[in-house]
Amino acid sequence: MKMKTKAALLVAPIALCAGAALAADAPANWSQHCASCHGKDGSGSTTMGKKLGVKDYRDAKVQAEFDDAKAAQVIKDGVAEGGKTKMKPFKDKLSDEEIKALVAYVRSLKK
Repeated sequence: MKMKTKAALLVAPIALCAGAALAADAPANWSQHCASCHGKDGSGSTTMGKKLGVKDYRDAKVQAEFDDAKAAQVIKDGVAEGGKTKMKPFKDKLSDEEIKALVAYVRSLKK
């Protein structure tokens, strides 16, 4: 076997495990970064969530309002309205894989 092939065979399982670990961190990232406004259950029934008018992500109709790409973009870039930040951006705190896992986590909240 060539050296590059051997290296690829050694690195691939590590990369796959790392991706699975990031996906497993979605609930932890949700709790750390999102739950204070969106609620642990995604209902938006928190003091800050109610103040900001956060939608209930458990509702299938609400989830139908956006696709995965839009959800990822909002997580990365945040939300501003009228010059005020409603949701801070997470592009500097979360990797693309972690953001993708958070989007999947939001989808799992649907009733």
